[in-house]
Amino acid sequence: MRLFVPLTDITACLTFLTRIPLGAVELDTGRELARSSWAFGIVGALVGGIGAVVYAIAAGLSLNPLVAATLAVAAMAAATGALHEDGLTDTVDGFGGGRDRVAKLRIMRDSHLGVFAAVALFLILVLRITVLAALADPVAVGSILVASAVASRTVMVAIMAWLVPARADGLGASAGAPSAGTLAIGILISIVVAFAILPAAVAVGILLAVAGGGTAVAWLARRQIGGHTGDVLGAAQQVGEVAALVVAIALS
Repeated sequence: MRLFVPLTDITACLTFLTRIPLGAVELDTGRELARSSWAFGIVGALVGGIGAVVYAIAAGLSLNPLVAATLAVAAMAAATGALHEDGLTDTVDGFGGGRDRVAKLRIMRDSHLGVFAAVALFLILVLRITVLAALADPVAVGSILVASAVASRTVMVAIMAWLVPARADGLGASAGAPSAGTLAIGILISIVVAFAILPAAVAVGILLAVAGGGTAVAWLARRQIGGHTGDVLGAAQQVGEVAALVVAIALS
């Protein structure tokens, strides 16, 4: 028997976006992913919450903030199976190494890590860890982690709605575009969460930073490959999250 729809959507998105064991729950079709995508931000809240809890525990044990931040980032990557980091590396390798659209898409499907990808992953991880370590306060870290994780996953929904799939097959083509209502719910969740747990100025800064980072990735993807892929969505999430963290430390 089908679960109450919001719970079904959240469970489906958890199954897709994380490695959290939920038994045999799966998305019925690619189209169901687009319909359920309003809940991407809720999944982000859980992932950010995991990082926040790990940071708080490490701080409670009087570990160095740099160590606490590293453990928090590692915990978040473990929760998602480094799904978005993988998307970032594939996207950077494809955009940086391919001479034309076909070559870029081919490289993006290659699981090997190239120089472009290695540099991008290193910089992203360093930025995430050093910003969290600089914030130091577990409450501030937790709030910013949750808000940025929610907003950066909502930007994935916006890109799915904005850009056409770059391939005729794959996740983008099978999932289709979220409806305007689905996107609106996701955006509303991001706004409510940000303003509920952060000072207004920081909330606005984080939301604008994520929007800017996601827009930049989407614009580049449109120019490079003519649309989005699952890897592009992961790259947008990572860039949006890092942009949010940098803005947060500037405003804190």
